[in-house]
Amino acid sequence: MAALGPKLRRIANSHVAFFCPGCRMMHVIRVGGDRGQGPLWSWSGDEERPTFMPSIYVNRPGRLHNPAVPSCHSYVDAGRIRFLPDSTHALAGQIVDLPDLTAEGSCQTI
Repeated sequence: MAALGPKLRRIANSHVAFFCPGCRMMHVIRVGGDRGQGPLWSWSGDEERPTFMPSIYVNRPGRLHNPAVPSCHSYVDAGRIRFLPDSTHALAGQIVDLPDLTAEGSCQTI
């Protein structure tokens, strides 16, 4: 992973990662390439206060068989994460600043 400032990491050429404090893990989204390659988000290009569109939904492996495994649905807007109410972790319904990347987490590609 290559640093894109304190909040983002580049994964390969077309993916970026950020740390989700609700899931306590990295979320990876694709911001480059064509739509035929799967989900694609727009990115403001701002490395300090990024905005990604549309919303980001992460349904972690194992959730189907174990409802205790959290899912996460959020918007990242101007460096803040707005967790939607259908998230199943403790930050559901809250808005928090996108944290600096101080610890590596596992990556979940969506």
